[in-house]
Amino acid sequence: MSQASPEPQHRDQPPGEDELWEAVADPSRRKVLDLILAHGQATPTALAAELPFTRQAVAKHLAVLARAGLVEARRQGREVRYTIRTERLDAAARAMAHAAPVMAAAAARWDSRLDAIKRLAEASAGTSRPVSPPLTSTDAVQAGSAPEKRG
Repeated sequence: MSQASPEPQHRDQPPGEDELWEAVADPSRRKVLDLILAHGQATPTALAAELPFTRQAVAKHLAVLARAGLVEARRQGREVRYTIRTERLDAAARAMAHAAPVMAAAAARWDSRLDAIKRLAEASAGTSRPVSPPLTSTDAVQAGSAPEKRG
């Protein structure tokens, strides 16, 4: 029995937070957003002229940004022009502002945990006997367990 695939997202449904975080996580996509913001609107060709990657790569980044609801595409003749959806960008900024203190608190907890582990390791190293270095081939010969040579 085949597993049912998830229903496609409808145009009128807002994109989820996962799509938003995926979109803004990539520095290249943030550069694309910055350029569109600076110009007000842009085509993939114009963006590619200002970025260190191909028009095809720009188009893929724009597709991710569109799925996240951050940009909107409008056809004008033969060109597709992208603009920023400011309401979604504002929502993204609010979500990131909300996440920042949560992430900082988590980082602080990990820092204290890692410091505790470091102190335990240093204390353990001071009280335990040193570990012997691995045997070399010379040591193996002296112990009488050298591998046989094939000629």
